[in-house]
Amino acid sequence: MHLILFVLHDPDKLMDLLDAWDGAGVSGVTIIPSTGIGRLKSSDMLREDIPLIPNLEELLQVREKSNRTLFTLVEGQDMIDRVVKATEAIIGDLDEPNTGILTVIPVSNIYGLHRKDH
Repeated sequence: MHLILFVLHDPDKLMDLLDAWDGAGVSGVTIIPSTGIGRLKSSDMLREDIPLIPNLEELLQVREKSNRTLFTLVEGQDMIDRVVKATEAIIGDLDEPNTGILTVIPVSNIYGLHRKDH
C-alpha cells in the first residue's frame, strides 16, 4: 500500500483532477487547503490593510492563493502510474514549475481503513 500526497498549485483544477483520479480508479481522496512558505512570503495573504470583515464583492475579486493538498491510498505500482498519468493529463508535466508536487510514500501499517469490498 502507498500514500500518494499531491500539492495542487492551481485550486481551479481541483474538480477536473478529482474526476481524473476517479477515472484512474482512486476510491477516496482527502483534501485540505494548504499554503507553502514561498507562497506565503510572496503574497498579500497577511496584509494589514484588508478589512477584518470584507464584503462579499471584495472576497470574490481576490484570487485564491492557497493550494490544495490531496491524500489517497493506492495499491501497487500500476495504480501509482495511473494516478501520475491522470494527474499530468490535467495539470501538465509535473517537472514544470507551478504545477504541483506529487510524492509516493510506502505505508507499512493502516488502522481504521474500512474497504467497501470487505
